[in-house]
This record gives sequence, C-alpha cells and structure tokens, in this order.
Amino acid sequence: MYKKPQLQMKNICYCYDGKNEVLKNVNLDIFAGEKIAIMGANGAGKSTLFLCMNGVLFTEKGDMIWEGEKIIKKNRKQLTKNVGIVFQEADNQIIAPTVLEEISFGPMNLKLPQKEVQKRVYSAMEKMGLTSFENRITHYLSGGETKKVTIADCIAMESKMILFDEPHTALDPFHQQVLEDMFQKLSNEGKTLVISTHDVDFAYRFAERVIVFYNGSVIADDTAENVFCNKEVLKKSNLKQPMLLQIKELLAQKGILKNCDIYPKSIEQLKQLL
Repeated sequence: MYKKPQLQMKNICYCYDGKNEVLKNVNLDIFAGEKIAIMGANGAGKSTLFLCMNGVLFTEKGDMIWEGEKIIKKNRKQLTKNVGIVFQEADNQIIAPTVLEEISFGPMNLKLPQKEVQKRVYSAMEKMGLTSFENRITHYLSGGETKKVTIADCIAMESKMILFDEPHTALDPFHQQVLEDMFQKLSNEGKTLVISTHDVDFAYRFAERVIVFYNGSVIADDTAENVFCNKEVLKKSNLKQPMLLQIKELLAQKGILKNCDIYPKSIEQLKQLL
C-alpha cells in the first residue's frame, strides 16, 4: 500500500547571494518515523537544507510540501510548528534565562492556553530528565544539558520531525551515548529524526537511510549498508567506511565470516555472526 510522504522537497534550490546556488534541484521524500542521516563534506549544503526544511529559509525555487499541503510564505509556519531543529551550537539557540522559561517560549508563542503550555513543558522536561532543572540558569548549563533543553524545546512544541545538526559536537563519549539513547526514545515515540553528521560509525549503526550531499546536490539516497558499500560515493564525498563494515569485509576476505549478506550494526551482532 502506498504510503504518503510526511515532507516532500521537489526541485528545491537556494542561494544566499542570488547567484551561487547552495542547494541544487534537491528532490527528497521523507516519511513519518524514519531515522535518516544526512552526510557530506563541509559546505555541501546540509545546514542550508535544514533551515529550508524548518521554514527559517524560504525557497523561491521548487516546492516544499508538508503532509500534502504546499508551503508558501503565508503558511510557512506549518514547517516551524511541525519541524523542530537542534543546532550544532546549541548555546546559540537558547534565548531565555531559565530552563522553564526556555522550554515554555515556543508553546507560549503558539498562543496556547496556560494549562496546555504547562502540560507540554513539564511533560517535555520529564522525558528529557530535566524536572529538577526548571529554575536552573541556562547560561550555566553544560554542553550535554544544553542539548537536552533544546530537544525539550522541540518536544514541547510537539514537533513531528526533529532535525539535528552535528549533534555530537563538543560532547564526551558518555554524553554522546546519552544523546543516542534519547534519539532511540524519540524514534520509539514515532518522531521523524533527520541527523546531519560526519560520524560514519554512528550513521551506520543508527540510521535506516543515509542521504549524501555533494556540492549542493544529492548523490546518494539509500540504506546505510548500500551507501557505505559504495566506494565511489564515499570517495567523492570524503567519507570513509564505518569500522564495523571494514572488519566485516576483512573477515570475509580471510574466509572467517561465511555469511556476507548480513551487516552487523554492533559488536554484539558481529560476535553472533562469528
């Protein structure tokens, strides 16, 4: 049965100076509940894509369609309301002095009743483990805590899709794992997750679908296994194979691994194959 896309991008182009296009005829269909990794070298157009998807930037060329409704300037709030974004530098995203005020800001701007705002805010704080943080000064939060708050912002807005721009930046291994656990929880709740990252190992083990950009255009859009086995795409986009794939190929070459049609996504899965 045909499943309609949640967000469609048809021939999307964008340029900042009116001359040089940062995005060039991008065509993508994103479906509800997907876990997608957006990859590519610096300057490939990933961050600009996110700003267009979120409605911060309005595309003059091409069509953005949200749940069957074409986005024009008058209704671009449909994107802002439904597509949350967590920027690479989360500190720059925080605007309120306390955690409670920060998470309340979005729902209040929707002009919701006070009880509904409180319900959304406290539910978001509980999901993100921030219930004891409501009076904390946002300026003094750690990098991991700031990420949590910005994700709670999206949850309180009840965003159906959440975009993460290089979310692992400046996080230590412990907080990277905490963040990935959050991703899985959000996915289990049915959120659509689109994550821009240079971390091939993370993209391979987490994403169901990998989209690779090169010079403003999509050069690959497939399963993580297929993309990371495409040596031509990896070379063109300055990406490398995930470590587990490299180990799998080496074991297969040595005749140690017999079943080459299975792609382990974790060390435990690799142990089971062996």
